Amino acid sequence: MPKNDKQILILGVGNVLYTDEGFGVRIAEELEQKYEFSPNVTVMDGGTLGLRLMGPIMDSDYLIIVDIVLNDGKPGEVFRLLGENLNKACAFKNSMHQTDLLDTLANCSIMGETPDDVILYGIEPFNFKDMSAALSPELETKLPEVIDAVLQEVKKAGGTYTSRSMTNPATEKIYVPRDTSRNS
Repeated sequence: MPKNDKQILILGVGNVLYTDEGFGVRIAEELEQKYEFSPNVTVMDGGTLGLRLMGPIMDSDYLIIVDIVLNDGKPGEVFRLLGENLNKACAFKNSMHQTDLLDTLANCSIMGETPDDVILYGIEPFNFKDMSAALSPELETKLPEVIDAVLQEVKKAGGTYTSRSMTNPATEKIYVPRDTSRNS
């Protein structure tokens, strides 16, 4: 795969222990399991790390964040947010990580090291309060749509990817597997 100088970071954030709150992390896991990316693309499970994400964010030129957002939409509605819309959607107090993410981006800006482009693929949650490692059925069905949107964003930014196979299997381990049995 060709090398591109633009460093692309796909950052899935959230808490996998609270149903849809883990959507961004689940997207990162799916991308790692199903695709191999060019050397200029990093896929990262940002969990609820907050300020500890400053280094990877400051090292990137193109940041693609995947998370849940409260954006006055219907559960399962997907948003591509930039600038002020990103700030508005992330500024809610019902999350364990959203305000940390805004603080992290603000601190990166203070340090003078922010990505040239910051895009948030946010999805309106159905349930982010119940403790469960499973996504709600409504968001489980949205995984392919958001994965496709992120892959298109990677291509737009200058990254490439190929599907994984037996000859290039994923090496990352998923530490908290999704319990999909309750979603059937």
